[in-house]
Amino acid sequence: MKLTEMTVNDYLELVASDAPAPGGGSASALVGAQGVGLFTMVAGLTLGRKKYVDFTDNCNGIITEGIPVQKELIAQIDRDTDAYNLISDAFKMPKETDEEKAARKEAIRQATIVATNAPLYTLELCHKGMEFGKKLIGKFNTNCASDLGVGALNVKAAAHGAWMNVLINVTGLDEALAADYRAKGQKLVDEIDAGFELIYNEAMQYMQ
Repeated sequence: MKLTEMTVNDYLELVASDAPAPGGGSASALVGAQGVGLFTMVAGLTLGRKKYVDFTDNCNGIITEGIPVQKELIAQIDRDTDAYNLISDAFKMPKETDEEKAARKEAIRQATIVATNAPLYTLELCHKGMEFGKKLIGKFNTNCASDLGVGALNVKAAAHGAWMNVLINVTGLDEALAADYRAKGQKLVDEIDAGFELIYNEAMQYMQ
């Protein structure tokens, strides 16, 4: 059964068990999907209110673009675990002969690339998600200020969780490829963190 087909309780029990997956990567994708969902919710609760009529196009755009990003993050919950399983299977390959050792080494390398790309993609989706939150600054139903702030917190947590999974996986790659991953990821994280600060500070203004 896919993780996304489980009940919330069953999923959380599995996470809390001694099973190696789902782990941090899948959990990060779930948190990211929740954060983006909160942004689209805030946009939805801003629509249809005379006080915020000038924000209609902006909110419609956030919902239209945000829901597909959320769906991709939901899909990442299973993709990340699938990537882990790929590495696990590669390490179980036979290594008795030189040919088997070479095949196993290459399978591990390829699986590690897949397992690195999975959280990197989650990080990229979080970057898109935080942009939706930024678009809500000054253009949202202020009764939803806490939801906006929690959305930003979720997306930031998801991004940093995905980033940690990228960093742990690149240790198994050659230095040039690892450096490329680190450069791409760090840029995304820095921009996500900057966006988070703007959104969080905006939300907190309505809680003083």
